Amino acid sequence: MQKNIVVTGGTKGIGRALVFRFLRAGYPVVTCARSQADLTALQSAAAELVPGAVLHTLAADLSQPADTRRFTDFVRGLDPVAVLINNTGAFTPGRLQDEPADGSQLRQMLAVNLLSAYDVTLALLPDLLARQEGHIFNICSTASTMAYPNGGSYGIAKHALLGFTKNLREELKEAGIRVTAVLPGPTLTASWEGVDLPAERFIKAEDVAEAIFGTYRLSTQAVVEELLIRPQLGDL
Repeated sequence: MQKNIVVTGGTKGIGRALVFRFLRAGYPVVTCARSQADLTALQSAAAELVPGAVLHTLAADLSQPADTRRFTDFVRGLDPVAVLINNTGAFTPGRLQDEPADGSQLRQMLAVNLLSAYDVTLALLPDLLARQEGHIFNICSTASTMAYPNGGSYGIAKHALLGFTKNLREELKEAGIRVTAVLPGPTLTASWEGVDLPAERFIKAEDVAEAIFGTYRLSTQAVVEELLIRPQLGDL
């Protein structure tokens, strides 16, 4: 029985590249996104580009606890999970001093970038613990370790996601479950649409996916705790 690869937010950018990297390697993949239309298009592309691929999809907004429970229930109803990649995220630029005084922007950034990963992980963790195996990747950011002038609440959330990942690593290393923080720099995804910069100033989403795939394929006695990837010419 081939165990599932779970990729949250799999219709765009790094998530989409991950879906196709694992599908091409013959793994069944489970993914979600807010848009059913995007998921339908992803299914069509997978059927065309990777004949015979097994791709399970569910429309869900992981910033909403009810949708998160619905997605994790869906995942648990399928074959066991080999890899969980918490990729769901969103970027809203701006300074903390300019954010709404009611704290709504911070709460939204935490819901999308931190709590989605926390909730999905805790829901799927009992099965991983029971089998004493698995690999969890959290897609953090260089903003998880560096403060940016326009990072605002996004930077806070990504710092927190790295902290969650480090704690998880310490808790799970004796259980045979590997945990990896992925920290990409500027990656050519929808978040950078409209920016007047050449493509070579960005990381390719496919390179991030390839690095994650290679990290997973290491022997189980080795773990990459932090995978830091930057454009060759440095940060923007």
